[in-house]
Amino acid sequence: MLKIKEKLNRPNIISLGEVLWDLFPTGPRFGGAPANFACHAAALGARVSMVSAVGQDDCGSMGTSILENYGIDVSLVAQIQDSKTGVVTVEMDTSGKPTFTIEEDVAWDQIPWSTEMGGRIDQADVVYFGSLAQRSAISKATIQFSLERAKTANIRRVLDINLRLPFFNDAVIQESIELCNFLKFSDDELESVSKASGLSMADPHPSLLQQLMKNFDLELVVMTRGADGALLVSANEVIDQPGFPAEVRDTVGAGDAFTASIINGVCEGAPLAEIAAKACHYAARICELDGAVPDVPSRSEP
Repeated sequence: MLKIKEKLNRPNIISLGEVLWDLFPTGPRFGGAPANFACHAAALGARVSMVSAVGQDDCGSMGTSILENYGIDVSLVAQIQDSKTGVVTVEMDTSGKPTFTIEEDVAWDQIPWSTEMGGRIDQADVVYFGSLAQRSAISKATIQFSLERAKTANIRRVLDINLRLPFFNDAVIQESIELCNFLKFSDDELESVSKASGLSMADPHPSLLQQLMKNFDLELVVMTRGADGALLVSANEVIDQPGFPAEVRDTVGAGDAFTASIINGVCEGAPLAEIAAKACHYAARICELDGAVPDVPSRSEP
């Protein structure tokens, strides 16, 4: 069980994207990368608002209840009539690595824009988004308009790209990177990101990440490498952080936990090497759990 840290100076984070249920062989688990990120960010002490959409069904009400259990504001999670809450079938290989079959035409494909959302964005410290919820025209318009507004206000914009076949192309990748100033992807996604960005895979990884940072005017570029840790590149530093040992049950949600820890450290102004080590350690602990987040958090002093 995670413990929620109580902080005096809590960053204000908005998470944009899918709320859904992962259907594992062992049963359903709450999920969706932006929802997982929101839960972990809240558990680490942030003030979090979720922007998404669910159906008027049991899965939707249970999902919003779980978010509320983490202290997450769900007033911007729309209930879409005649659409059902999203589900994803998850299959695990022998190393605990997942493959996903993602249902289409579900509630989070219809995330609406609202004037209230605009006001929340103006007050945010961080706006988080990914690529998957941009598969539909409605949600893509909402997400990209939100990011344009955040960019104008010079708010941190965190892209955890989370590429899921067949729901991405070069244009979506490039447009998304242009809207962010913090970019995170996995080594499995490196080829797709490089291709969409016009970069050569022949370059050493640190050089490639530095080129991404320069070409898109980014503040931080992070590439996770599973059990091998992560590579972080900023304007002044390159951090090659090894992984931590873990008794892996499954890896679903580990990347979302990692991103939440990274953003927590950035908001606290911690040194980049410390941020990297804490994030890799936190992600390793999540790999030892079933599902992306624990069911019910508890609160504690830091």
